[in-house]
Amino acid sequence: MALSANLFLRQSQSLVMTPQLMQSIQLLQMTHLELMHFIAQEVERNPLLEMAADDGDLGGDLPDNADRHGNTAQESQAASDETGASPSLDSDWYENGASERLNDRLDTNYDTAFADEGSLQRPDAPELLGQWKSMPGQSGDGSEGYDLDDFVAGQVSLRDYLNQQVPFALTSASDQLLASVLIDHLDEAGYLRADLDEVASRLGLSNADVEAVLVTLQTLEPAGVFARSLSECLAIQLRQRDRYDPAMAGLVNNLELLAKRDFAALKKICGVDEEDLVDMLSEIRKLNPKPGSSFERAVSESVTPDIVVRPDGLGGWQVELNPDALPRVLVNHTYMAAVGRHGASKDAPDQAFMSECLQNANWLTRSLDQRARTITKVAAEIVRQQSAFLDHGVDHLRPLNLKTVADAIKMHESTVSRVTTNKYMLTPRGLFELKYFFSVSIASAEGGDSHSAEAVRHRIRALIEKESPEAVLSDDDIVYQLKSSGVDLARRTVAKYRESMNIPSSVQRRREKRAMAKVSVG
Repeated sequence: MALSANLFLRQSQSLVMTPQLMQSIQLLQMTHLELMHFIAQEVERNPLLEMAADDGDLGGDLPDNADRHGNTAQESQAASDETGASPSLDSDWYENGASERLNDRLDTNYDTAFADEGSLQRPDAPELLGQWKSMPGQSGDGSEGYDLDDFVAGQVSLRDYLNQQVPFALTSASDQLLASVLIDHLDEAGYLRADLDEVASRLGLSNADVEAVLVTLQTLEPAGVFARSLSECLAIQLRQRDRYDPAMAGLVNNLELLAKRDFAALKKICGVDEEDLVDMLSEIRKLNPKPGSSFERAVSESVTPDIVVRPDGLGGWQVELNPDALPRVLVNHTYMAAVGRHGASKDAPDQAFMSECLQNANWLTRSLDQRARTITKVAAEIVRQQSAFLDHGVDHLRPLNLKTVADAIKMHESTVSRVTTNKYMLTPRGLFELKYFFSVSIASAEGGDSHSAEAVRHRIRALIEKESPEAVLSDDDIVYQLKSSGVDLARRTVAKYRESMNIPSSVQRRREKRAMAKVSVG
């Protein structure tokens, strides 16, 4: 068989992931904070991009000699000549001769107009105004407002609070140094996370010296600080309350039995009857398991919803993007035109740089617009599917998956998955992540519509909350009641849902409810 070279024309299609397409996909799954950070970086490196101001002013700054109304000095002087008014409202109104001019212009006696207001006497005004102008954030002419942050007291950290107490508890310089080292090993809850043997070896001290300083530090406020375990933390607080007796020591040293609600074993270990054990449990509940939590420096951040859902007044729902979560990015074509008129030739490197910046800026604005429309389209379909939830509550939450939404809006499942990740919707029933509306389907016992797993969990929680100490529902009882209401669920599934909601078993709930009932009666 002879070998020969041939030339063929072949046409094929392939999906090519360009860098811009990959960035568009990344923009789609970014959270609000991540998106704002990305846009800030793009604005910094691209001179043609700018963030639009909240009031719609896109950089039309006032002239340097303009006043607060936008008038220049010449315009203000002309207006002053026509009206005879003072050209500046910020001049010192208390200067000599001001009251006479006010009396003539206002046709009244300014000196006696507020004679009865003793706290607002005119001679005190210059001193008060001088004090106001000398406050932080005030300029000599009063043109700048003050900053409220200058008057806010700083938050005291746990380390600072303890360092203020150490000199009163420890007098030796070496002990204070050791205390400073141990303070550095405290976690946010106030627990000591250090190996005392390693600390003693590093500082050249004996273990007895370290233990002695630690015992002193455990007497500081807040009570329970410098504990190395939960048992020790509770024991420290009980000692300060003079409530740490042998029976309480047995309870504190066997917290695992308390977690299991094995009250029979606890009564035997502590040597008390049921009434005394209930009193001890009530005392334990008053203690703070995390003494350093009040000094936690972490600031809770509010979630900015991406979608806002409101009733439209016609029995439906209006879905719109949250303006606060919508980035306002514009392309400065004026600057591009100015550079083109005064720039170099088209072959110059700066012209190529500006062309690339313009292309990237146009791509970013289009990508952000596409991102907004995609999020709105997905959210609108979710609201359409879950309108019963918005009308009646979580009991009417329908089972929903990504494929159902993707098929309805003619998109791929991966796109819907990226849109619903870390995106939030504000509804009249609260703030929910878009992923919340997607749950598995549970078959109906009567062959009707299936139920959402989240709605079934809500029913299980409601049944357990209504039970009494004398009639605690077992998992089998819950299965029977759910089946009578049309939900076909296995016992192991009920147990799984119950454990996922941190609800104890029926035996533990019965013990706890009876103990709580006795505490309330006592």
